Amino acid sequence: MTNSLVPPAGPQRVLALAQLSNSVGDGAYYVTSALYFTHVVGLDPARVGLGLTVGWAVGSVVGVPLGRLADRRGARGTAVLLALATGLAVASFLVVRDFVPFVLAACAYASAQSGLAAARQALLAGLVPAGERTGLLAHLQATLNAGLAVGAGLGGLALHAGTRAAYLGVFAVDAASFAVCAALLLRLPSVAPRVSATSAGSSEKRRGASVLRDRPYAVITLLNTVLLLRMPLLSLGIPLWIAERTAAPTWLVSALFVLNTGAVMLFQVRMARGVTGLASATRAVRRSGWVMLAACAVFALSAGASPWVAVGALVVGAVLQVVAEMGQSAGSWQLSFDLAPADRVGEYQGFFGTGVTVARTLGPLVLTTLLVEWGTPGWLLLGGATLVASYAMGPAARRAAGRASQPAVGRAVSAPAN
Repeated sequence: MTNSLVPPAGPQRVLALAQLSNSVGDGAYYVTSALYFTHVVGLDPARVGLGLTVGWAVGSVVGVPLGRLADRRGARGTAVLLALATGLAVASFLVVRDFVPFVLAACAYASAQSGLAAARQALLAGLVPAGERTGLLAHLQATLNAGLAVGAGLGGLALHAGTRAAYLGVFAVDAASFAVCAALLLRLPSVAPRVSATSAGSSEKRRGASVLRDRPYAVITLLNTVLLLRMPLLSLGIPLWIAERTAAPTWLVSALFVLNTGAVMLFQVRMARGVTGLASATRAVRRSGWVMLAACAVFALSAGASPWVAVGALVVGAVLQVVAEMGQSAGSWQLSFDLAPADRVGEYQGFFGTGVTVARTLGPLVLTTLLVEWGTPGWLLLGGATLVASYAMGPAARRAAGRASQPAVGRAVSAPAN
């Protein structure tokens, strides 16, 4: 794996192009959807929030069986169908006029998105050698940020126009982007189902045991969810902190978002190069915990300071935060693959991905309480919780790896690449 921003030609590059295509559409959707549902459709903001929460809650549950479907029926075909389903779900928002249809469309959208994420991970596992997966995921993360930035720019044009046609155009672009994603995924080689009929005797017992019964992996997922609570920082926590607790100008919110997105685009691949196995992954997560604690402490220093001191503290804190984010991401990617059974990657990735949904659901409430209401103690508590979770990841990963090596459990862990 090179350090280039572009992954090697072949399946890896096609996967990146598929990621780029739908992330552009998603970027436009993310910046316009709230205003579309409230100003154009006419839904109450509280109902929009409730509908999206219900949708993502359903999606987090449905993602596991859809990931299992990818394992049993083939990852490429499942990913293509779910990409098309996501596009249709986005298109259904165009005809939503009331709350109940909105909730149904939100459930369909979140379910298809969650399943697509799991199926794509299973597809990646089938096409990319174990030692190259974390590096490719770093490329995909950089690609995701680039696509979201471009899409956000397109969405900004629609917001500037402010017309119904402009909003509908954004949703049409997002729906079309998933059709393009599906067409790109069709170009990839087919991946055989990871659960074969030849191993029916021993596999049947494994299939009956849900990922939810794999307690060590569930602990890994829970700890990762705690680490992901920082996800709404840039979109909610920092903006509210700047407005309510500091003398810094509000335009700094946009600057910090650009800093974060640009850093991930440029350096995520480099940050992931040293993560090649369980040991390096847990070290990366542990280091990220210390860096995140330092970021929280620096963010807290911006309260009550002069405007320029506050700006300096916020910029330094944002730099430390994105470094912690990239390290934690690289480590968690490696752990999520290495600790999953080789024949159930899609199912396990669907479960691991629920951490993102839970963090998006609970993160706003947690960050608002800690940062806006508690102030400096809240920042330190957030950093301390992150550090504790990052240190707990090591023993949890060793326990999961030890359980995976037991024949009775019937699991296989990919060997760390040295």
